[in-house]
Amino acid sequence: MTNRISHWIDGKSWAGVAERTGEVFDPATGEVRALVDFAGDGQVAEAVNAAAAAFPGWRDTSLAARTKIMFAFRELLVARKEELAAIVTSEHGKVLSDAAGEVQRAIENVEYACGAPQLLKGGYSENASRGVDVYSLAQPLGVVGVISPFNFPAMVPLWFVPNAIACGNTVVLKPSEKDPSAANFIAELFAEAGLPSGVLNVLHGDKVAVDGLLKHPEVKAISFVGSTPIARYVYETGTAAGKRVQALGGAKNHMVVLPDADLDLAADAAVSAGFGSAGERCMAVSVVVAVEPVGDELVSKITERMGRLRVGDGRRPDSEMGPLVTAAHRERVASYLDAGVEAGARLVVDGREAGVDGDSGGFWLGPTLFDQVEPGMSIYTDEIFGPVLCVARAHSYDAALALINANPYGNGTAIFTNDGGASRRFQNEVEVGMVGVNVPIPVPVGYYSFGGWKNSLFGDSHAYGPEGFHFFTRTKVVTSRWLDPSHGGVNLGFPRNV
Repeated sequence: MTNRISHWIDGKSWAGVAERTGEVFDPATGEVRALVDFAGDGQVAEAVNAAAAAFPGWRDTSLAARTKIMFAFRELLVARKEELAAIVTSEHGKVLSDAAGEVQRAIENVEYACGAPQLLKGGYSENASRGVDVYSLAQPLGVVGVISPFNFPAMVPLWFVPNAIACGNTVVLKPSEKDPSAANFIAELFAEAGLPSGVLNVLHGDKVAVDGLLKHPEVKAISFVGSTPIARYVYETGTAAGKRVQALGGAKNHMVVLPDADLDLAADAAVSAGFGSAGERCMAVSVVVAVEPVGDELVSKITERMGRLRVGDGRRPDSEMGPLVTAAHRERVASYLDAGVEAGARLVVDGREAGVDGDSGGFWLGPTLFDQVEPGMSIYTDEIFGPVLCVARAHSYDAALALINANPYGNGTAIFTNDGGASRRFQNEVEVGMVGVNVPIPVPVGYYSFGGWKNSLFGDSHAYGPEGFHFFTRTKVVTSRWLDPSHGGVNLGFPRNV
């Protein structure tokens, strides 16, 4: 009997009969491992209504009580992190060590949310005018929607959900239908930690569920991570409906290697950042910009390291790179190999020829390397979101910088160099939101905020950290006077701050 994955609404698993379902695959075998219920308009309304009903009570729950629940959730998540990692691997395909790293980074964000009492403190100005005090309050928005992608089914929901809940909001989470089980596991842990029914609801499905959240009048804000076209759609649709929206989109991340760099370090970083999680990361390095004369040597070192990578079932301890998430995505990524050759790039390593330690039905594509890639090629312009690494050549630092700044994306970038002056200049001049210096994947720690520039972000707020708390609250300023017996009489003049 095929396992069923259903919505989590008002503190329990939804028991209704879905009009539509989707298949959840095991990427390493190609077999269907579960059916997931797809929400219709009725289930969207049910989840939002549950969140709306829970909001007044949760908003008025003390910070001390909210924080206690967040700490309890953190302890449960730490205790069961290996179980959550195994769920991620079984549905996404990434290797267990990578899934464990994802969960650990998620825990960082939960720990940040545990600081809500400090983070939600307002300001206070005593005697701003004679006998008048002014102070600010950070108050929750209400019901918020979180729409998360397939590539980080545990971490990305936990970028948003803990902060939203800690701030006093209630949440409807819509995870990817490709790997939905992690979201239910997270909801169950929150319930075990003492979170009241209706504060966190999980809604599965496709565009019907997304549009339902974007247009429902009770949903006050939307947090989204996904491709740039969908991020733009979410932002435009949500803001047109009067919602606050943060929509994080796609990327084409460049890694610049200057002639003075340690090429062994750079080659290690390029392979790790290009092929970890089979390239299904919005912060993956997809373009290495080799500043001449190091191009040939760097390509040789990258090629040599790629030959040692072990591709296989992510549940096997010796696997370093797993399959892609679905057959359709695998075929899409593989189509770029022919496109790159046709455009004139040199195919150095063909991932279709990689040896695989796994079932023949899995969605496999080994690590692929192109050299002599030019900006007009589709392998350069498109977000491939797979294990395809491109090497572009530049004749100078200025040429490398211009290449990055001309790109429509601005999510992450890195520079590899031993020159502190070049590094300082790069971090100042590059038009990208997250910068690594000899660090290939500069994902900020939980107490900074994540987000790019240009077409990698729609909205004003980055994810998690200080900007996350700002996004999930709105400020109210109170001006108060408590009169004493010496107050004066009526005065029709404009009040002056004296």
